[in-house]
Amino acid sequence: MINDIRENLCRLKNLYDEVLVTDGLINNLMLDEAIKKSAENIIECSRSGKKLILIGNGASASIASHIATDLWKNANIRAIAFNDAAGLTCVSNDLGYSQVFAKPIEMFADPGDILIAISSSGKSENILHATEKAIVNCLKVITLSGFKQDNPLRQMGNMNFYVPSDSYGQVETMHQAICHVIVDSIVFEKEKGKLK
Repeated sequence: MINDIRENLCRLKNLYDEVLVTDGLINNLMLDEAIKKSAENIIECSRSGKKLILIGNGASASIASHIATDLWKNANIRAIAFNDAAGLTCVSNDLGYSQVFAKPIEMFADPGDILIAISSSGKSENILHATEKAIVNCLKVITLSGFKQDNPLRQMGNMNFYVPSDSYGQVETMHQAICHVIVDSIVFEKEKGKLK
């Protein structure tokens, strides 16, 4: 067991160096450069009076809620995660689970908002539909995915963070870490007086 634990920890440590990031033109970016650009886009979004919308299923929904809260509480950036139980079950029941995030985006998103779409597999139908709706409604999109390198979500964002692992725990841990570094970068700018 101890060898399995060491192997898992070693794999997590190495994943930081293996994260692949592409922009909307599928240009490769360094992780730190992509985090900086994402933070700058979020700051600009906020300065323009726009908001962030975060979506995910299961553990990714927890990441979405956690990061949305950190953004508005710590960085003074308007952010929301669409995972209210009544809303999820209502839309799922009436329109189907594939529309559970697309419909709220249709109703509440404004052009210039940013969608952060989180999916370990990068192929969750409801995340893909919501991302398509966001693109049609002129939102910028940041994606976080894993598993297969050619997953469909990874092709959809203005910024795409991909974790090369097929382990849910490893992908989710890296997604959480990437999101935290983005939020921390924004908070650091705020503390330096560069963000009002």
